[in-house]
Amino acid sequence: MIKRGLLIFASILVLVGCETENKTVKEASKEEFPFFIPAEKPDRPLSAAVTRNYDAYDKIRPEQNELYTQFKYTKLKGFDYNGGDGTITRRDPSKVIFEKGKYYVWYTGRKSPVRPVGMASAKEATDVIPSADWDLSDIWYATSKDGFTWKEEGIAVPRPPKPQAGWRSVTTTDILKFKGKYYLYYQAFMEASGLRGDFCPVSVAYADSPDGPWTHSNKIVIPNGPEGSWDQFSIHDPYPLVHEGKIYLYYKGDFDKRKEFKPSKIRMQGLAIAENPLGPFVKHPLNPVINSGHETTLFPFKEGVAAIVQRDGMEHNTIQYAKDWVNFEIASITELMPVAGGPFVPDAFTDTKNGRGITWGISHFINADGNWNHTILTRFDCDLSQDIDDQKMKGHHYNYGPEFHYTHKLSGDQKKRIIKETNKLKGNETN
Repeated sequence: MIKRGLLIFASILVLVGCETENKTVKEASKEEFPFFIPAEKPDRPLSAAVTRNYDAYDKIRPEQNELYTQFKYTKLKGFDYNGGDGTITRRDPSKVIFEKGKYYVWYTGRKSPVRPVGMASAKEATDVIPSADWDLSDIWYATSKDGFTWKEEGIAVPRPPKPQAGWRSVTTTDILKFKGKYYLYYQAFMEASGLRGDFCPVSVAYADSPDGPWTHSNKIVIPNGPEGSWDQFSIHDPYPLVHEGKIYLYYKGDFDKRKEFKPSKIRMQGLAIAENPLGPFVKHPLNPVINSGHETTLFPFKEGVAAIVQRDGMEHNTIQYAKDWVNFEIASITELMPVAGGPFVPDAFTDTKNGRGITWGISHFINADGNWNHTILTRFDCDLSQDIDDQKMKGHHYNYGPEFHYTHKLSGDQKKRIIKETNKLKGNETN
């Protein structure tokens, strides 16, 4: 009987202990953030950061987010750069389109007898000596059957005669297909870059075929803003899409140039809308609509539009989304973004209400030989698409080797400052 009583007592203790433990776990689950992240926002006090994780992003983990990706790069075949001596450049590719059984891309192309003298020495530039990498350029194009090996077809849009817009250089083009015709928008330079800055408006050429011939419109379709406005000097990187039957053309402006700051200016993105590809374009009253970014890269996604916002500004290295095509919010943060990305966007001109996203495109690498005078085209791949789920594109970070980090080294002046600070500490210690 005593043994039986002890067993019953022990059992009661175990049951009470289990109940107490379960109660503790339940209480802890209410007080502590759970080990497995809930799919829905918990009904409990949350920090601003965790609240943002639920409210600001489509999903709670990067790899579940359709607008998050890492980018992969592949060297393109078919382009010769004259040994990388800076006399040939290919940069700022357009969106890629698929026509006549092959891919097309347009880009800024320069073939000059000498390499550029640099924007700081723009006064030394002539009709054959370029100032910047994009000076004295024409718009070239290439085709490909697979997106990896390309055939350069030649000049699509040459510089028009002086004094037409673009007589000095036509650059940074992008393609629009609208009602069976093709349009190339481009920066139209009428002076060498560096004389006053990098000033230009946007013009356009048109054709019945992606192979041309292209006709200059001989008009400025996106003019510079009035004096004192954010885009009074630069209208760069025109990027047209079709939405609600209209042409939504996004572009970049350089402004807030101040001598006391280095870099001396910031860059943001604007929007101009037209019913006809030749204009008139009306700038949106909320411009600028994106507060960061360098070259403009966008694509329809679901009912809205997504933007790859790389380089420059408070929100660089982000992918952003605007359901209404105007008011952009950060959708994800990533790294190694394509510079001047021209993606393959199959529904760029279909006026889609359910954009499928992108998986690849063409971008460029500047400083290909260690300075600004040599730029090459490259291919990038990604998963920013509703139609694929490539988890190998969804890693949370890249592992960079030490040599990559050591390329970002201190300058001579920075080393002198650090030594001076150390010597000052030694002097204070002695005193």
